Amino acid sequence: MNTPSRRSFLSTVAGAAGVAAAAPNLLQAQARGAEVWDFTWMDKLTGKHRQVFDLSSLDAGLRVVRNWYDAYESVFGLRHPDVNAVVGNATPTFPYNAGDALYRKFPIGEQWQVKDPATGQWATRNVFLEGGASPTERESKVRPLQARGAVLWMCNNALQRVAGRLAGAVGQPVPEVYAELRAGLVPGVIVVPAHTMLIGLCQERGCTYEMV
Repeated sequence: MNTPSRRSFLSTVAGAAGVAAAAPNLLQAQARGAEVWDFTWMDKLTGKHRQVFDLSSLDAGLRVVRNWYDAYESVFGLRHPDVNAVVGNATPTFPYNAGDALYRKFPIGEQWQVKDPATGQWATRNVFLEGGASPTERESKVRPLQARGAVLWMCNNALQRVAGRLAGAVGQPVPEVYAELRAGLVPGVIVVPAHTMLIGLCQERGCTYEMV
């Protein structure tokens, strides 16, 4: 007869408690007309090693995440779901999360000083999605990291600030730009209420923290 381990039993109890605790909060949010946020993706952060990356720079952010995955795989032979990486993005690293259509419509490349290596001009596509001249560069991109299990988020407070910035650049109403930005994020990117809040919630779920 298979007996569940103490760790799996406690995880099940904690998960059930989390659902029970979240239900009243959801009902309260609905009652006051607030947006209801889905945090169920955090229930999948069950790996032996979990880390949240607080990205503040486009220069090295995704390379650090790739290094983290590579180290656990080469040293311990561990891959997802035994390791969980959560990548937090706010205003400085918004370009990681923007889909190609957003780059074509809004001056994201110019505003964030992102140039397309293929043309040498301001990017009109997300150059962080995939591709690159070397294996290391190609593996340090959004889609390869998502394929390894990485979860990327976009701070909603930051997205509103980005909308204001881009709306001013193109002469469009901020609410319209915000709606377009939110709809045009890279598939799989999760919009969260606040960057600082989610860093704390991830740490409560057992994630270690690294600022990049």
